[in-house]
Amino acid sequence: MTGSTKTDGRVERGNQTRRLVLGRTMDIASVEGLEGLSLGRIATELKLSKSGVFALFGSKEELQLATVRAATAVFAGQVVTPLAELPPGPGRVWALCRNWLAYSSERVFQGGCFFYAVSAEYDARTGPVHDAVAQARLDWVAYVERAIEEGRTAGGFVQDVDAPQLAFEIIALMESANAQSVLLGDPSAYARAERGIARRLRAEATDGARDGIGAPAGPAGPAGPTGPAA
Repeated sequence: MTGSTKTDGRVERGNQTRRLVLGRTMDIASVEGLEGLSLGRIATELKLSKSGVFALFGSKEELQLATVRAATAVFAGQVVTPLAELPPGPGRVWALCRNWLAYSSERVFQGGCFFYAVSAEYDARTGPVHDAVAQARLDWVAYVERAIEEGRTAGGFVQDVDAPQLAFEIIALMESANAQSVLLGDPSAYARAERGIARRLRAEATDGARDGIGAPAGPAGPAGPTGPAA
């Protein structure tokens, strides 16, 4: 066995351990918050050496930041990536919202939406972890606004649509459904959010672009709260 092969093996084992750790830390943070993470706790729960976990992350703060980055990648894969082939317009925004509701309702993270949970935890704090959480939020809002603007440019939304206002309203509906479901165990909140989002999108869509808004999930993404996987 060459030195290069040994090195590659160690790197791969390190990557596997990193994935294992982050899979657990994302679930913990979605329930208990990022402050619930510690190198010692993770090592004990996963039966790893604390020194090995420390070698991968170095500090609690780096573990928290790595968890936010990992959650961002999972979120993108669940909510954004399935939309790659859809053309701009209200239908694409509708599919985006349904993907988000499915991501929350199907508990991709144990505590519902990871970013809703950690945003409440860090909203009044300062520091690198707050900044990472805030940036993830800003990026998400900007993505929704851009999807609406692209839909307007393509002729799917009325020309005077207020993209930031519409994005604010539909994100608020999604997050309200997440909060009510997690806190009260009320899955009907997702159907209520869907109906509210569909009404807002239809109100801002042009006459020829309303078809499909409020319809059951199609091939664009995972089944949502009113589908069989809810």
